[in-house]
Amino acid sequence: MPWENKGSGGGGPWGSGSGGGGGHRPPDIEDMIRKSQDRMKEMIPGGGNFSGKGFIFILAVVLLFWLGSGFYRVQPNEQGIVLRFGQWTNTTEAGLNWHLPYPIETVMTPEVTTIHQINIGFSSSNTGGRLTKRDVPEESLMLTGDQNIIDIDLTLQWKIAEPGKFLFNIRDQEATVKIAAESALREIIGQTDIQPALTEARDSIQTKTQVLLQSILDQYEAGILITEVQLQNVQPPEAVIDAFDDVQRSLQDRDRARNEADRYRNDILPRARGEAQKQIQEAEAYKERLLNEATGEADRFLSVYKEYKQNPEVTKRRMYLETMQKVFQNTDKVILGTGENNVLPYLPLNELRKNSQ
Repeated sequence: MPWENKGSGGGGPWGSGSGGGGGHRPPDIEDMIRKSQDRMKEMIPGGGNFSGKGFIFILAVVLLFWLGSGFYRVQPNEQGIVLRFGQWTNTTEAGLNWHLPYPIETVMTPEVTTIHQINIGFSSSNTGGRLTKRDVPEESLMLTGDQNIIDIDLTLQWKIAEPGKFLFNIRDQEATVKIAAESALREIIGQTDIQPALTEARDSIQTKTQVLLQSILDQYEAGILITEVQLQNVQPPEAVIDAFDDVQRSLQDRDRARNEADRYRNDILPRARGEAQKQIQEAEAYKERLLNEATGEADRFLSVYKEYKQNPEVTKRRMYLETMQKVFQNTDKVILGTGENNVLPYLPLNELRKNSQ
């Protein structure tokens, strides 16, 4: 070492004194400085002339290394956050970049493409290659809009959208996202009845929760993007699940009976309406026919009566002849006349009938 005494004697790093029974003496500071200067002169061009080219060369080398330390590389899955005296000033993209060297500026390179996952209502762990889930009741039990308790588990995925805001606007980012997500989910569940929440409203709950959670994080200026919200398990609390299943089966039986009744109604009502319409149309046609017949008979009677008033005898005679014509039109007729000699004529009735037929 430069400060070691290379002369004879010694017994310690400082060597031994020149007298007085080998006592210690303080190091020779001037000798140490002189030896250090000699070594520096050997390294510097010009024999250590600090007032000339040697000093400028040292200064240039130091400055070059200092400026070169400002180069940094940002990977494709990262963004660079440049800090000037600890304050965020710039964001750089992937590739080779440069910033003012330390201590003026520093850089942070958070990953912005990594998808992070948070579970609400349950925790999962991988033990021995097996994924085990444990329910967390203080997170999963929630109150629905119709004052029922529901056990609901949710998984959300998020990534960094704006690294500067993500790093400096919120503290403990993952815990903040989880608390905000649980708050948003409880608000949506509090506006939904238990029956829709268990059945057809699952997609709606997921969408509304994602929109509300993103709105909360945007208000915080958290620089976080929620990529997916998915319900994992939605059921009544374990203590009442059997009773709830009975209620569900009863509701299903009710719905089935209602559907059967609706199906019967939809079958019988159109046929009944069709039959009623048919009868109405037949009645209308019958009424029209009777009215027309009655009108025709009345008109015929009035015309006959008019003729009768003008010439009653002729009308009577004509009516008598027409009536007799109708009576004898389709009957066999045999006409007998009376002669002066009162001889009974022979009429071949059988032959006459054959001829008439």
